Amino acid sequence: MASDTRMNDVREELVVVPLRHPWRWVSGTVIVLLLAALGWAMSEAQIQWEDVPGFFTHPVMFEGLLNTIVLALAAQGGAIVLGVVVALMRLSANPVARWFAVGYIWLFRGLPVLLQILIWFNLALVFQNISIPGLFSVPTNLVMTTFVAALLGLGLNESAYMAEIVRAGLSSVDEGQTEAAKSIGMTPMTTLRRVVLPQAMRVIIPPTGNNFINMIKGTSMASVIAFTELVHAANNISSRNLEIMETLFAAAAWYLVMVSIASIGQHYLERAYGPR
Repeated sequence: MASDTRMNDVREELVVVPLRHPWRWVSGTVIVLLLAALGWAMSEAQIQWEDVPGFFTHPVMFEGLLNTIVLALAAQGGAIVLGVVVALMRLSANPVARWFAVGYIWLFRGLPVLLQILIWFNLALVFQNISIPGLFSVPTNLVMTTFVAALLGLGLNESAYMAEIVRAGLSSVDEGQTEAAKSIGMTPMTTLRRVVLPQAMRVIIPPTGNNFINMIKGTSMASVIAFTELVHAANNISSRNLEIMETLFAAAAWYLVMVSIASIGQHYLERAYGPR
């Protein structure tokens, strides 16, 4: 009893001291000061902030916005389709198909996107006509427009990355799932569609969403071949009024809007295919 009484006395004398985190306060203060300094610097910058909303809704900017969305969707959609095909070839038992897929990924993933866009845009320098003997012949300049050159450059590069993403997703599904599907008489295509892909989507969707966001921003590289996306639209406007930074900030605002919407869509897609 005496020992219990002493233990109780000791417990009553103990004082709980909360753990202190001084570096949290230091880092938080530094971040706030940096943000305040940035805000002050931007307010003192020689920028006509009142003109930015007008450029944000300028007709030329709207044209660039529409072209950016169409190019990003078309390039990403084509890349997904090509990526799935190349991934299946990469996993094929056919050595010719497998090595073709390896070479395809090596080539289009190894070359810079801007270089690919420029090569496609200047294709007429080496091939004056695109033709199939006895069927048709079309001047390359008529086919290889700025949109087509940007679409090929962005889409083919992205398809190489998508092929690896899809391959990783398909490989993540346990082989026992495929064996079970075969045992109940499912064809390979049915197994892929109803068994493998639904499970692989959990691995495929997150990086695909990130790549689409990069695709939206990557369309800006098409400005070098005078395709009217957001950056080129901003340059067209500023060439008339010399308000370069103002038009670029308006274009930046549209990029942030598009990326924010794409991020929300990615979030809900991940939830739909995530574990329940």
